[in-house]
Amino acid sequence: MTHDILINAKGHKGTYDRLVREFSAVSLFEAKDRAAALKEAAPRVRGLASTGHARVDAALMDALPKLEIIANFGVGVDQIDLDAAKQRGIIVTNTAGALNECVADCAMAVVLNTLRKIPQSGVYLRAGLWQSQGAYPLGTSLGGKTLGILGLGRIGAEIAKRAQAFGMKIRYHNRRQKDVSFAYDPDAVTLAENSDVLMVITPGGADTEKLVNAQVLDALGPQGYLINVARGSVIDEPVVLRYLQEKRIAGAGLDVFEHEPKVPPEFFALDNVVLTPHVASATHETRTAMGNLQIENLHLHFAGKPVKTPVV
Repeated sequence: MTHDILINAKGHKGTYDRLVREFSAVSLFEAKDRAAALKEAAPRVRGLASTGHARVDAALMDALPKLEIIANFGVGVDQIDLDAAKQRGIIVTNTAGALNECVADCAMAVVLNTLRKIPQSGVYLRAGLWQSQGAYPLGTSLGGKTLGILGLGRIGAEIAKRAQAFGMKIRYHNRRQKDVSFAYDPDAVTLAENSDVLMVITPGGADTEKLVNAQVLDALGPQGYLINVARGSVIDEPVVLRYLQEKRIAGAGLDVFEHEPKVPPEFFALDNVVLTPHVASATHETRTAMGNLQIENLHLHFAGKPVKTPVV
């Protein structure tokens, strides 16, 4: 027996191919008349296969009166109205665990590229400046530096392991202190003040919006570096841009942005920032694992079994 699901956005192709093969799927994002497609599918749809960037609000839930589960492709669920789902008894799952190591790998790559200025030095070489102007200016070592992790969850813990292998010291801030050996700071400002590199790896959403603001950046200071592999909403993007322009922080590595895929072009003119287009989990292996977990949660629910990674 196949079960009816709705797919609300274009995502990973291999996952999409499995969804349409293993379920009776309605691809809402392909519909010319979204409202009509939604109305036609509503009496049958019991599951929603969502992606991290697609908004799932109370209105969409109400348009699907038989909806039982929202299976999200991604760890972040800030685009899903969790309160509305809970009120309606709708299960929400994510792909927690499937991308921890991959994101941590990328986070450390961004740290390395930011402090050592690897992309900038490559541009220098390709422009022929090594030959005409001599050696590229010195970068900054990771060893001995303090990495402040803002959000020591599963991914943050993996980042800490990797950073320690580079000889970095670890501090962290969470809403609640954890049973770990790392030094704990009571707020983001204190963490920034005690860190050489501030790693942002918190969830998105209203609770963390613009958490990294001018006060945090002032605490980080002109020798400090900001790395964001969380959500663009967690930092005050215009303020970060200004602090980079004015050299009020040493540099930044940004994989996420407030209005993706739009990135303020003023960033492009700066040589003290490394920019990547939200690629922290972007490998064939990880995206396949994420899709497998999304689909497994749907199958488990429809089989009357507990889902693997419930959020609510």
